[in-house]
Order: sequence, then structure tokens, then C-alpha cells
Amino acid sequence: MRVLITGHLGYIGPIMIRTFKDAGHFVCGLDTGFFRECLTSETDVPPDAEIMKDIRRVEPAELEGFDCVVHLAALSNDPLGELAPELTDEINHHASIRVARLAKSVGVKRFVFASSCSIYGASDNTSPIDEEGSLNPVSIYAVSKVKTEADLGSLADAGFSPVYLRNATAYGVSPRMRLDLVLNNLIAWAKSTGRVRVLSDGTPWRPLVHIEDISQAALCAAEAPKSTIHNQAFNIGSDDANYRVGEIAKAVARSVPAAHLEITGESSGDLRSYKVNFDKASRKLPGFHPVWDIERGCRQIGDWFDSRGETVDTFQSRRFIRLKQIKHLISDGAVSPSLFWTTKNR
Repeated sequence: MRVLITGHLGYIGPIMIRTFKDAGHFVCGLDTGFFRECLTSETDVPPDAEIMKDIRRVEPAELEGFDCVVHLAALSNDPLGELAPELTDEINHHASIRVARLAKSVGVKRFVFASSCSIYGASDNTSPIDEEGSLNPVSIYAVSKVKTEADLGSLADAGFSPVYLRNATAYGVSPRMRLDLVLNNLIAWAKSTGRVRVLSDGTPWRPLVHIEDISQAALCAAEAPKSTIHNQAFNIGSDDANYRVGEIAKAVARSVPAAHLEITGESSGDLRSYKVNFDKASRKLPGFHPVWDIERGCRQIGDWFDSRGETVDTFQSRRFIRLKQIKHLISDGAVSPSLFWTTKNR
């Protein structure tokens, strides 16, 4: 199978490339390159081919010949969404639909969309939410995912099968590491300062999933018979990985025994709290079986941190924080406020 992975130079992309190549597929990456210089490991597995292009400017010819598009490309989290709400809608929603329409027009059969469990937003948490549950997005990022899922559904037909992977909050080690995600971030603080500090009462629910399990889910969705995935949403994670934020912090403290745990009880300003039912993917996504758990994840991230000797200053640098990297590119004049590369760079 010939697979195009958009956003391949982000956090999940390198793991996704490795997963698909290990399964024997031809992989082409497409990315605008905002995070190309954020490589933090020499173990990066390159794609078989690469297109350096903003998804807003992709041409039909660049999508020809692929059997499947795995669409990761997006402004990747809530802080970036708040930086430029109109751009999050333009890139995450409208550009994603444009890519899907073009892909469909040139004969691509499968479109695997990286959605998010954050679309459940502020739920009542009386029972885990399944794929038929109410959507209550509380961020621009989550709203963009809801809109994209809906519009992709209108493109589904006998020749074009979109599938929506609603990923839990990601964690784990990547060649383009991020330390602005809850588990990765807490491990970094514990290792560098000896403190695990939660700026809330720790009660919000936040399901977790390792980026290798996300990548495996995408592979399964790409390879599955059409009848099992056509125009379907799947929550990606596992039922035993629904945690309150305080429980995540306690797991980090167990992994770094010298670190002091502090749950302040302050308001974090984050309204998200959702407990998710992941049963459908385990039953109906052929071959998908998540293998990571929080204890193993803490060890992996902690070992990575120890091997590099990162400090508070280095782990909070733009190499690891996506919002800081985007702000740097804008202030340096490398990209315009509309997030296109300037003529001096491209």
C-alpha cells in the first residue's frame, strides 16, 4: 500500500512512519516544516519520499497514486489554538477538508483522520463516553476536530472511506519530542526539579494513550476491510487508562520517588474533564490492541530524560514546546502571522 502521512515532522509523525514502514508499506511524508529543526534523536526513521508543502497549498497531483492518507497535520493543541483561533479553523478544519476533497478527486480510497477525545470536552463523567456520546468541545482546537469529522462524513461514499480516530491525550518518547503534554511534562518537572506540581484539585479526568498505540491504531484503520471502518469513529486508548489528573501525578511520583507531589487545589482554567469508553476500537478495529500503560510510559520518558541530562531551562525551550517554536518562527520573520513561510525562506 502507498500511504501519505501529513504532518510527518511533528511529534507522532516519526513513530507513524516507522509503524507503517515496518508493516511493509511505502510511506511519503507531507509537512510544511515548522518543527523540522526540533529533532531530538538521531533514531528518526525517514519516509520513502517527502513533500515539503503547507496543506493549504497542496495540489491534486501531489496526492495521486496513494491508497490512503493518514492526516495528522494540524495546529496541534489548545495553546496554539488560542494563539490564532482563525488560523486553527483555517488549517485544522478548512485545509483538512480541502486535502480530503482533493484526495477523493484523484482516487484515494481511505482517509484516516487524527481526531481527539478532547471533543468530549466538559462532560458529566457519570459514565464513560462512547462514540455516540454528546460532544462538548471547550477549545478552538477541539471545535476544529468536530467540524472536520462532520464535513468528512459528507464526503463518504462507495469510493471514499474516511475514518476518525479520536485519540486520548498522547504521551511517550518521539524523535521530535514534546514536553507540553501532561504526562511528558510532569515527568520532566519531576526529573529536573524534584517536584510534581498539579495546579488544580486533580479531579478532572484525562485518558492517556501512548503514541505507539496511536500509530498502531492508524495502521489498523488503514489496513482494515472497508466494511469495518467506513465513516466510523473510534476512541483510541484503553479503558484502564482513564485517569484523573491527580492519579497521573501520583504515577509520576511513584516513578520518580525523590520527587515531592503537590496538588495545589488552584483553578487551572482548563474545563476539560472526560472519561472515555474505548471498547469499540478493541472489538471492531481489526488487530488493534494497545500495549502501553502509564507505569511503562513513565519509565520510558524518565529514561529518555536521564539519558539527555535536560534541565528546567532546556526542557522548556522551543525544541519541546510547540507554541514557543511557532512564536519563534513568527518573531524571527521566518513565517508570516498567517503561518506561511516568508519569501526569504521558501
